[in-house]
Amino acid sequence: MAFATAGKSTNGRAHKEGFSRALRAGMGALEAVAPALAERVAERLFMTPPRHPQPAAERAALEGGEPFALRAAGTTVRGRRLGEGPAVLLVHGWGGRGGQLAAFAPPLVAAGCSVVAFDGPGHGESGGRTTNLARLANTIGAVARRFGGRAAIGHSFGGAALALALHRGLSLDAAVLVGAPRTPRGFFDPFCEALGLGDATRDGVRRRVERNVGIPMDDLDLPRFAGAFAVPALVVHDRADAEVPFEHGAAIAAAWPGAQLLSTDGLGHRRILRHPGVVSEVASFVLGRMERCGCGRLASAYADGEPRCETCLLAIHLSHPEERAWRPGLDDFVDRVLRGMETAL
Repeated sequence: MAFATAGKSTNGRAHKEGFSRALRAGMGALEAVAPALAERVAERLFMTPPRHPQPAAERAALEGGEPFALRAAGTTVRGRRLGEGPAVLLVHGWGGRGGQLAAFAPPLVAAGCSVVAFDGPGHGESGGRTTNLARLANTIGAVARRFGGRAAIGHSFGGAALALALHRGLSLDAAVLVGAPRTPRGFFDPFCEALGLGDATRDGVRRRVERNVGIPMDDLDLPRFAGAFAVPALVVHDRADAEVPFEHGAAIAAAWPGAQLLSTDGLGHRRILRHPGVVSEVASFVLGRMERCGCGRLASAYADGEPRCETCLLAIHLSHPEERAWRPGLDDFVDRVLRGMETAL
C-alpha cells in the first residue's frame, strides 16, 4: 500500500538539535577540564524535550473531550478522552503533544470508539522536565490500564515507546506505528554530533542514559524483540522522511510477525499524521482488528472472560451490582456514566 503527494516533505532537513556555537564551544571546554560534568550536562540535554505551544487547531480538535489527570512515571500526566466505547490511545513523539494525532479521532469516535490523547512526561501540560523511552512506555501502560485501552497509535518516539510497552506486557488488539525509529541511536548519534561531543564523552553519556532508562541502548533495537509480538500491527512510514529513515519502518515491519507496511511518498515526518488517506487506512486497520461483544458492538473490556461492549457491561452491573468489584472494565465505565448523570442534573 502506498500514498503519494506532489508536495515536498514538511521537513526537508536531517534531524539536528541545532545547538548554538556558544553551547558547542562551552561543551568542548567542559570536556577538557571536567569530563564527568560534561557527561552530566549532555545527558540532561538529551533527556529534556522541547515544549511548544499547542496550535489552535489542535486545541479545537480536542475541545469537548473529558480532561483527565493521572500519576504515571513519577509525575502527573494530563490528557483528554473523546467519545465513548473501547479506548484507542494516541501517543505523540519527542517534543510533541497528544493533539498532534487528533486527525485520527473523528473516524474512530464515529465508529464507536473513545480516543485518549495525552501529553507524555516532560511534554505539553503534563509534569516533569525530562523523559526517556522507558518513562513514556510506562506512561502508555498506565493510561491503557486507566481507560481499558484496546489499541494505540504511536508517532515517532511514541511509536518506539509503544513497542517497548508491548514488549513489557501491554495487551492490545491492534498497534499502529507511524514514522517510528528502530533504535534510540537514531536520535542519540545526531544529538552527539550536533553538540560536538568527543568519542569518550559520547560513551560516558550513553552509559548514563542506559542507567537512567534501565536498558542497554543496543537492546532497544525494535526488530530484535518485535519477532515475539502477537498483536496485529500497521507500520506507516514516508519514503522521504528526513528525521527517521524509511528503512527503520521497513525493518520493524519485516521483523514483526504479520505486520503490514504502509508507505507514503512526500508526506514527511509530520504531515503524514494529517493525510486523509493515511487517516482512513489507520482507522480501518484499527477498527477491523478490535474485538467485538457478542451483541456485535465493539468491545470495551472483558467481563467473565468475554469481550463486552459498554452497554452490556452496564447491563451486567445493573443485574449483578454485588459482583462489580471483580469484573474488570466495569469500574471506569460505571463511574463515567454516574459522572455524566450528575452533570446532566
